[in-house]
Amino acid sequence: MRRMLCFLVFLALISPVNAQTIYKWRDEKGVLNFTDEYSKVPPAYRDQVGVEKWKDSQKPGTPSLAPPQAPPQAPPEEAGEVKTDIYGRDEVWWRDKVLPWKEKLKEATENYEKAQRDFTKKSEEISQTNFAGRSRSQSKWDVMDLNRLNEEKKKYEAQIAEANEMLEKLSKEAEESKANPDWLR
Repeated sequence: MRRMLCFLVFLALISPVNAQTIYKWRDEKGVLNFTDEYSKVPPAYRDQVGVEKWKDSQKPGTPSLAPPQAPPQAPPEEAGEVKTDIYGRDEVWWRDKVLPWKEKLKEATENYEKAQRDFTKKSEEISQTNFAGRSRSQSKWDVMDLNRLNEEKKKYEAQIAEANEMLEKLSKEAEESKANPDWLR
């Protein structure tokens, strides 16, 4: 793996380049990665990307290391061009991030409402029951059912809170990266 990386770096250094921008970053395993397209940099590493500018006048093997810069801004929109945020992420990317959390929120909300209905129904059944005719074990089962339904409600409340929190984080991230807010809907 290391030889392959060295070979690729060697090839990059000896190939003629015409004012090309190279982005580099280290992944979680410490491997140094290179690309010439910012959109190919994984989002998790975009805050640590180094930028190298290669020009015709440079000799191979002497890259000009520019200090890390803000990611390139998307060019002005032209007719038919895909709209992106400042990191080059488009509407599809944002929708792919938001959609699973919206689905989780919807599912958790539906499950919570069902658990709430079941809890209310069970509570009403118990309140209308004549306890004199019921055994102790039946009463214990009723209490256990209520506790189980209450725990389900709490679980779904936590899922709703998590989904809302993630959607809020994505909304803030979209705002910071100048993404169109309509992409999150």
